[in-house]
Amino acid sequence: MSIASNWASLERIASAARNAFADLEYWLYSNTSAAHRLHEVEAQEERRGREVLRLMFQAHIDSRGDGEVGQAIAVRQEGAPREIVYRHKRLRSRRLITLFGSVCVTRMEYSSPGQRSLYPLDGLLGLPARSYSYEIQRRLVKAAVKGPFDEATEEVADATGVSIPKRTAEQIVVDASVDFASFYAQRTLRLDPESGPLLVASVDGKGVPMVKRNHGARKVRLGRGEKRNKKRMSTVGAVFTQKLNLRTPEAVVESLFDESPGPNKSKRYHRPEQKRVWASLLSGKDAFLAQVKAEMQRRDPAHKKRWLVVTDGERALQRKVAATFNPIELILDLLHVLEKLWAVSYVFHPEGSPEARQFVRERILRILRGEVSQVVKGLRQMATKRKLKGQRRETVFNVAAYYYRNRSRMRYDFYLRSGYPIASGSVEGACKNLVKDRMERSGMRWTPPMAEAMLQLRAVYLSDHFEEYWRYHVDEDQKRLFKSAKWRKLVAKK
Repeated sequence: MSIASNWASLERIASAARNAFADLEYWLYSNTSAAHRLHEVEAQEERRGREVLRLMFQAHIDSRGDGEVGQAIAVRQEGAPREIVYRHKRLRSRRLITLFGSVCVTRMEYSSPGQRSLYPLDGLLGLPARSYSYEIQRRLVKAAVKGPFDEATEEVADATGVSIPKRTAEQIVVDASVDFASFYAQRTLRLDPESGPLLVASVDGKGVPMVKRNHGARKVRLGRGEKRNKKRMSTVGAVFTQKLNLRTPEAVVESLFDESPGPNKSKRYHRPEQKRVWASLLSGKDAFLAQVKAEMQRRDPAHKKRWLVVTDGERALQRKVAATFNPIELILDLLHVLEKLWAVSYVFHPEGSPEARQFVRERILRILRGEVSQVVKGLRQMATKRKLKGQRRETVFNVAAYYYRNRSRMRYDFYLRSGYPIASGSVEGACKNLVKDRMERSGMRWTPPMAEAMLQLRAVYLSDHFEEYWRYHVDEDQKRLFKSAKWRKLVAKK
């Protein structure tokens, strides 16, 4: 395209934008708009104003030229032994859907037989591979991690007038998650090393309802052990640093049984610092624990902090943690201990009674004082003396066995004196906020790739890293699109 024709096209679009603005201004002050209610004028002004912005944006694109850099270019692909000359060129147009509507980008294509065509202007403008602009994609992804896809696409349509098919929206989310691991690998290196002396990890599991593989006839009545919704277990982790919180067993018991509304403000404790939470459906527990260990090593490569891991009583998980982290201080989550103690209390006392409450209070205090073996012995004696039978006896002895098996991870008297955390509140909260609140809504079913992408992006969002991640993702996406092939302009010999 000649310079004269390019300027003529630019002037035509710019003139259309000015005319559209003039039409909007005239309409706003005309008798026609005065006959409408204010909310109707508001909606009409938004629609007309968006068209003005679209035309102005189109004029800006046209003002950037077509990206012609000469009669031919020489290209060297990464790993290629020699350059390839692209001598064929022609103008090609592509559609780009933006916040203001659809625009056209006309740019010069350079091609060579058997090679992928190159468009220098695409790299200069930073165009995405998809027809939706990065800003449209950002708003869609941010809406999708907060709520269902139908609501996300509707939110984008209401705000921008752009309608995105659900299948396309799902694929955009999957594509947006590809830089999750590398983002946190490079980001962790920039964390403040002068944080608390404790480096804490917590790991748990949470089920995600999955799409059924076979679509056989729906059973009216399920058999024993069958479930209507098949779930697959995701692994959830949290890593953070923390200052020491020195407490007494009595103070912990008071906080556990405090029924006053709102948080207990009698004493302020140091909260987790630089916390990162994430989850994975596709990584096995061994691979996920390796990620947790790598995150801790990046934060504390010299192992100057005290490393702690808080888990529930799942024996397989504890064995894997012990094998992955050696040496490590492995702590049993106190909330799981307390939950089992409540179950035992209802064997001896009515549920919700003051006696059941006092039963739990007395024994959890003894456990916090380091008297786990005595509590175990006392529970077994109570079951024997009262001649419990059946399910009630089984409950008491199972809990006693659970405590005895985990006694080396229930040294709460030492943990409290040392200022260690004794509960996995960070990962429990992540199980709810990261997984349950988004993945287990009514009727939701997930494929493994879609679930993995959603877990990763929701972790980014809940960690308040979304905007930072999106800038990183766009930069990495541009590298994948345009940095693999290096080109230079060929200068004709005189």
